[in-house]
Amino acid sequence: MRELANRLKSLMIGQVTEKEPLANHTTWKVGGPADLFVVPDDQEKLQLAMQHIYEAAVPWLVIGRGSNLLVRDGGFRGVVLSLERLNKVRFEGNLLIVEAGCSFVRAAVLAAQQGLGGLEFAGGIPGSVGGAVYMNAGAHGSDVSQVLETVTVLTEKGPVRMRKEEMGFAYRTSRLQQEPGIVTEAVFRLHPADRAEIAEKMRQYRLKRLQTQPLNMPCAGSVFRNPPGDYAARLIEAAGLKGMTVGGAQISQMHANFIVNLGHATAKDILTLMAYCQQVVYEKYGVQLHAEVRIAGED
Repeated sequence: MRELANRLKSLMIGQVTEKEPLANHTTWKVGGPADLFVVPDDQEKLQLAMQHIYEAAVPWLVIGRGSNLLVRDGGFRGVVLSLERLNKVRFEGNLLIVEAGCSFVRAAVLAAQQGLGGLEFAGGIPGSVGGAVYMNAGAHGSDVSQVLETVTVLTEKGPVRMRKEEMGFAYRTSRLQQEPGIVTEAVFRLHPADRAEIAEKMRQYRLKRLQTQPLNMPCAGSVFRNPPGDYAARLIEAAGLKGMTVGGAQISQMHANFIVNLGHATAKDILTLMAYCQQVVYEKYGVQLHAEVRIAGED
C-alpha cells in the first residue's frame, strides 16, 4: 500500500493520506481508518488514480458526502476515494450537468435558481449526486430515475455513458450496486417552472424533514428500506423499539428508522441495534428488514 501511496503522490492527483479515520468523513461520525484515503482533484485525476489502483489489485471504496454509509470500526483495508472535489455544475437549456461529488441539495437549489423544476424532492436529501444515482434516491413521490437523462460511469475499461434505461433503476437500487463502477457525472432533464413555486415547495419539504427527522444529530438517513406496502419506521415503532440504546447509538425518538450517534457510538453499537431491529420485527410481524445504508470495512 505504501508503494501505491507513493505512486499516487508522485502523480499529483490530489490529496493522498495514509491511515485516515473515516469517522471524519461519514455523517454517522463512526468508522475506523482507511489504509489509503485519496481525494482526486478532477475527473481526469480520478481516472488516472483508478488505473493504478486496478493495477495494484487492491480493494477500493468510493464515498461522496459520507451519508448512507456505515464503516465498521476496523476501517477499510484498501483505498477509499472521496469525490468531494468533483463538484462542477453547468446548465444547457433544460439540462443540468453535474459532477458526482456535488451535494444533491446544492444541485436542487441551483436548478431552482435557474427556474427549472423536477429536483424539488432532492432539496432535503443529504449526500452527493453520485450517491443519489447509485441508490436511486428519492422522496415525496419522486426519485432520481424520473429525472435522470444519462450518467457517466468510470469502469475498469474507462468512462462509459449510460442512458437512464440502462441503469436498472428500482426502489433504492440501480445496476451499480451489482457492477463495479464510479459515477462521475450525471445529466438531469428538468422543466421550466416558476422560481417562487419551486422555492416554496422545497421549503415545505425541508420543514417537514426538520419536524420529523433527527437532522441535528449524527445519523445516516433511513437505516432500512421500506418493505412493500409498509414502512420500516412504523414496524420498528410498533415493535416497541423506539428510543432503544446500545452503547452510544440510539433508535431515534423522533423517527424510528433513524439511528443516531449520541456522541460516543461505535459502528458495532449501530450494527447491534440494526440486527436487533431485524430480529424483533421478523419475530413479531414476519417481515424481513433490509438495510438501506451501505456497510463497508471490517470489524
